[in-house]
Amino acid sequence: MEYRQFGRSGLTVPVLSFGTGTFGGTNPFFERWGQTDVAEATRMVDLCLASGVNFFDTADIYSAGASEEILGQALKGRRERALISTKATFRFDADPNQVGSSRHHLVRACEASLKRLGTDHIDVYFMHGFDALTPVDETLRALDDLTRSGKIGYIGASNFSGWQLMKALATSERYGLARYVAYQGYYSLIGRHYEWELMPLGIDQGVGLMVWSPLGWGRLTGKIRRGQPNQSGRIAAGGAEGGPPVSDAYLFGVVDALDAVAAETGKTVAQVALNWLLTRPTVCNIVVGARTEAQLEQNLGALGWTLTAEQVGRLDAASQETPIYPYWHQKGFDERNPKPTAW
Repeated sequence: MEYRQFGRSGLTVPVLSFGTGTFGGTNPFFERWGQTDVAEATRMVDLCLASGVNFFDTADIYSAGASEEILGQALKGRRERALISTKATFRFDADPNQVGSSRHHLVRACEASLKRLGTDHIDVYFMHGFDALTPVDETLRALDDLTRSGKIGYIGASNFSGWQLMKALATSERYGLARYVAYQGYYSLIGRHYEWELMPLGIDQGVGLMVWSPLGWGRLTGKIRRGQPNQSGRIAAGGAEGGPPVSDAYLFGVVDALDAVAAETGKTVAQVALNWLLTRPTVCNIVVGARTEAQLEQNLGALGWTLTAEQVGRLDAASQETPIYPYWHQKGFDERNPKPTAW
């Protein structure tokens, strides 16, 4: 297992973490992700810990809290061996205050997550999205209090735009509050928009990236190929709902390049796609999910080898998109904005 520094913090994390969105499956949306019960979750946690993957990612809204409960039971008796990240902000139930990043909601959401996880502390607590109705300093003061109390180790942001993250970092600096050390965001070979603004921000501010959906919402597992029916996996089961839109032409162009590199390396399409992410600036961790132990073992095969510069270049070229304004314009001023400042 390879380990990296978690943003501008003293925490060291494995480059792979295990995402537990498949735990529970107690509602129609998450049922398509998976329906892992406690027994199977415990076996997956065993495999993760034996492989050096001691970082587990969940969220309060995953199967309405069932994911946290199952993870807590699977880690029972060995919590000290694990790092846990969870999230709050999105609506949890119909109560008008059970949503957002207000002090009122975050304090209660954190306590509820601690109870479901069966632990006295959360190693990394992410704001699952930006709450435009709550003052940024209110959110950060609440998180700072939770951090000072020992209930949270580090804080992170997820799904923020660049200006929202920068405003939060500036607020933390101004008032001496806990600072977002990591950003959990979507990034894959078929979703490289993170590079346009958030990556340069992460480099400048020392914010590490924890990648979610590194296989493009299940499209880069090797099950989807040009001219072949998609007969298995989450996408085939209708699991594209809520995922990023991807045109067939773009997707199949990237998959063709992945297939070629996979043949050269003797690795799977998914392993190549994950390994490519580990070559990118700011990436300190990739959240991998699995519905079965076999899928988890395959994802672990993304480690222990390295793509050549030429292979990385071919994958870059196949997945490159023209940025929106002003990023395409900034790329033209590469005399003063070299990569990775301007992608």
